[in-house]
Amino acid sequence: MAKIFVEAYGCSASFSDSEMISGLILNGGHTLVDNSSESDLNIVVTCSVKDATANKMIYRIKSLKTKPLIVAGCLPKAEKSTVEKFSENASMLGPNSLGKTIQVIESTLSGTKQIALEDSDLSKVGLPKVRLNPIVGIVEIASGCMSECTFCQTKLSKGDLTSYRIGDIVRQIETEINDGCKEVWLTSTDNGCYGFDINTDLPTLIDTVVGIPQDFKVRVGMMNPMYMARIKDNLIKSFESDKIYKFLHIPVQSGSNKVLNDMKRGHTVETFRDVVKEARSRFPNFTISTDIIVGFPSETHADFEKTKKLLLETRPDVVNLSKYSARPGTEAAEWEQIDVAEIKKRSKEIFDLINQISLENNQKWIGWRGEVLFDEKTEEGIKGRNIAYKSIFVDEKVEIGQTHIVEIENFTKHSLVGKIVN
Repeated sequence: MAKIFVEAYGCSASFSDSEMISGLILNGGHTLVDNSSESDLNIVVTCSVKDATANKMIYRIKSLKTKPLIVAGCLPKAEKSTVEKFSENASMLGPNSLGKTIQVIESTLSGTKQIALEDSDLSKVGLPKVRLNPIVGIVEIASGCMSECTFCQTKLSKGDLTSYRIGDIVRQIETEINDGCKEVWLTSTDNGCYGFDINTDLPTLIDTVVGIPQDFKVRVGMMNPMYMARIKDNLIKSFESDKIYKFLHIPVQSGSNKVLNDMKRGHTVETFRDVVKEARSRFPNFTISTDIIVGFPSETHADFEKTKKLLLETRPDVVNLSKYSARPGTEAAEWEQIDVAEIKKRSKEIFDLINQISLENNQKWIGWRGEVLFDEKTEEGIKGRNIAYKSIFVDEKVEIGQTHIVEIENFTKHSLVGKIVN
C-alpha cells in the first residue's frame, strides 16, 4: 500500500480526470495524501493548452520528480518528448488511458517506467472518484472533439469525439446527487458537439438530466460556436428549466471572420452574436463567457480592432484572454509569428476593455435579490452562485452547500457582494 499525492491543472475535464484517478487509487488499495512531502509517489494531471500553462507544468514536473512520478493528462499525449526532457524516468498516463491507472502506479512504484498513452476502452462515466469539492459533481459527457483548430493541441491529446450514453450519464449524476452534491457540471472537450456520434445532442441530454427529481443545479460547460446553428433553438429552450444556470461559455476567439477562418474555427462572428442575442432576449439575466486570443499569426491591426468592436457590442460577462503562443504540433506554429511586444500591447488593450465591461455589467446587479447556492471555498471566503452563475460573496458566516436569499449591495470586476436577507 503506497501513499500517493495527486494534483491537477487545466479545465474542469482535467480536474474530473484527477478525481477518477484518486478514486481508482483508493479502490486499488493505496492511500491519498495532501502534499508531496508525505508521498511515496506523485501524480500530476497536466494541461498543455498554451505556453504559460506548459511552462508551469514543466516547473511542477521538475519539483515532483524527486520521488517516483506519473505525468498524466494532456501534456504527455501531446508532447511526450517534453516530459522526457525534464523527467526521463517519469511514467505517463494519457487523458483517455485511465483504465491503466493502477497498472502504471504499481509499475512505477517497482522502479519500472511505464508509458500508457493509448486510448483504453474504459468509459469515464461510472468510475469511482474522490471529489475535489464535496458539493460539486463534475461529470464528463464526452471525450475529444470534431474540430481541427490550427492553434490547439487538445485534438492531439484527446482525439476524435467519443460521446457517452445518456443513460450512463444520468446514472452518474444520480450518484453525485445521492452522495450530497448540490451542483453538477456537464463537461467535455466541446459540449456543443455532444452526441453527434451516437445520434443524439446536448439539448436532449439536458432535457433528460433536468428530469431527475432531486433538487440540484446544472452548469453546462464550454461549447464551441461551430455547432450552435445545429442545436441553438432547442438548447435555449432547454435552459428554461430552473435547474439550469443561465450561463453559456462560448469561445469566439476573434472578432474577425478572416482570422476565424485561418484558425479553422468553423463559425463566424455572426454565429456568436446571434447566440448571445437570443440567450439574452429569452433570459434577461444571462451570463455570457467567452475566450479571446490576441496575436494569432494572421491577425492584422484591422482584425484586432474588430475584436474590440465585438466585445463592446456583445459585452460578455466573462472573457478568458490569452496571448497567442505557438504550440508544438499545431498548424499555426509553422506560420510567421507576430512580434511578442505587439502581442503584449494588444493584450493590454483587451484586458483594460474587459475590466471596463465587467464593472459596468456587474453594476447592473445592484439591488437584485434572489436565491444563492454557496458552492466553493476560496481565499476570500465562501463563494456563492445565483441563477446566472454570478460569483457572490457575503460578510455573514455561511457553510458550503447552503442556499440563502441574498440582496446585492456592491460589486467588483469579478464578483458581486451582498447580504443575506432570509
